Amino acid sequence: MRSDMKKNILFLLTLALGAVFFCGCSEDDLRDKSSIHDTTTEKNELDLWLDANYLNTYNINFQYRIKDIWSDLDYNLAPASYENSIRMAKLTLHLCLNAYDEVTGNREFMRTYFPKIVHLIGSPAVNMNNTIVLGTAEGGKMMTLYMINNLPQWMPTSENPDQKVEMDLLNEYFFHTMHHEFAHILHQTIPYSNDFNSISGAGYIGDNWSSAYNNQTAQQNGFITAYASKAVDEDFVECYATYITTTASDWNSMISAAGNGGSIISRKMDVVREYMKTTFGIDVDQMRKVVLRRQGEILSLDLDNL
Repeated sequence: MRSDMKKNILFLLTLALGAVFFCGCSEDDLRDKSSIHDTTTEKNELDLWLDANYLNTYNINFQYRIKDIWSDLDYNLAPASYENSIRMAKLTLHLCLNAYDEVTGNREFMRTYFPKIVHLIGSPAVNMNNTIVLGTAEGGKMMTLYMINNLPQWMPTSENPDQKVEMDLLNEYFFHTMHHEFAHILHQTIPYSNDFNSISGAGYIGDNWSSAYNNQTAQQNGFITAYASKAVDEDFVECYATYITTTASDWNSMISAAGNGGSIISRKMDVVREYMKTTFGIDVDQMRKVVLRRQGEILSLDLDNL
């Protein structure tokens, strides 16, 4: 299940300054020795690869070392492993950034709109209602991805070469999430038509989405996923992200099985399709074709070595 993937977080940093004094500590001591050390980490092979393929190419800081200042302290989080960070960096490049490059014909689109920081977290972020955070895009500046250390469960690795590619799960936990969060950034930059808002009108149910619907019942009510019923912006990006990561036959089957809800979803997709084409020059059908082809190329990639 999905928790709220669109988080615009206001960080309130409170610095509590206590009047704690130690005998024998003079003012000169405090000036000469700081408790805050300016340390640097020598770049390893992955750091250099990320500089070449992300920072220099897209102006994106792909950060696999967990940063407390970028993390949600409401959760107990673990860092992504070095090995899984390599895998995710290569998969993100192939399935997301390069896919948009191919459709738009240049890198400037992603350099302009994609978040400037991608922050990996190894573990899930679990909410009190037992939903999990799959990703966040904060202010369009940083995208955080969770559960990176689960990658070996869903794709072959050098340690587990016989594992099949579980593309549905890779999409659910990572790549659908990337497209979802990226679509938020796009519509926050240039709003979509109000025609979309009126299709489901007052049918959005807020945080009750996780208990009110599963995906099948949501589709029967005109929402492509249960999470889409949370709010109109979530509905918009869920339509887009689901469409481009789902085969035409599977999409058509969902629409057919949804009955009257299928026609509602199709009307929403017409707005999404027109918005992406006229606003950003992206043909969503071509985008889906490229994304699905690249998904099929995963086994040909060397994801364990730089």
